[in-house]
Amino acid sequence: MQFLAYILVYPIIWLISILPFRLLYAFSDGLYVLLYHIIGYRRKTVKENLDLVFPNKSETEKKRITKAFYHHLCDMTVEAMKSLTISEAEIKKRFQFKDLDVIQDLVANNKSVALMCAHYGSWEWIFVLQSYVNVKGYAVYKKLKNPYFDKLVKRIRARYNSYLITTKETVPTLMHAKVNNNLMICGFVSDQSPKINSAHYWTNFMGIKVPVYTGAEMLSKRIDMSVVFFRVKRLKRGHYETTFELLADQAKDYENYEITDAFLRKVEKQIEEAPEYYLWTHKRWKHRDKVPAEFL
Repeated sequence: MQFLAYILVYPIIWLISILPFRLLYAFSDGLYVLLYHIIGYRRKTVKENLDLVFPNKSETEKKRITKAFYHHLCDMTVEAMKSLTISEAEIKKRFQFKDLDVIQDLVANNKSVALMCAHYGSWEWIFVLQSYVNVKGYAVYKKLKNPYFDKLVKRIRARYNSYLITTKETVPTLMHAKVNNNLMICGFVSDQSPKINSAHYWTNFMGIKVPVYTGAEMLSKRIDMSVVFFRVKRLKRGHYETTFELLADQAKDYENYEITDAFLRKVEKQIEEAPEYYLWTHKRWKHRDKVPAEFL
């Protein structure tokens, strides 16, 4: 059944991926009508999240953010499909890097890099970063249930010497690289909501106390990786600029959770500046009413 789903859906994805960008975004506009107006995909979750973190914003403003968010979500969806056939030159034109010397200098100084980001802006084309540095790249991800689509996503990322690894694979993979003195860049999308029984740290995010992932920080200390935050800014439709900011050159020199807190403050600033580009369909604050006594 999973293979059948793959062979039925894959040709559609491929056909969408070869569309010129003008038609690609026309398709995205149609997808927006379907998701937002007809299906109402997670509209309740989006409203709850916006009401929670922006209690002082008017209903008119929150509605504007909601519509702009769904437009952006649909754009990211079709851009992910475009990744199947897009050329390296086209990605580089549309996904540009600012302050790239932050990464290049660290690698030149024999430092591996932990890249921390949030579900903000666009992360679909970040893997082209590997074409600017001569080290292997990894990204921690959640394995897809359909093994055929999972393999497809991995193949797309591997085009530029970037490889997806699951949470269980992360420690052994990075430790193996460390033991063999292989430099690497590893990307962590670190704003998800962890399970309560695996949460080690609770802190404020957008003014609300929630559990947070600390894996990027702890692994950076364990493996001696420098920590860099990357900020994605949407310049115009289909065009993005990524800025790199050094959070910690020597991660071991920082108190526990200090790097994680610094990362969250930068994510909050992004959201406050342009909230429509955050992933509001994610139930980020679902554990807010279960704060352990020691974190109150």
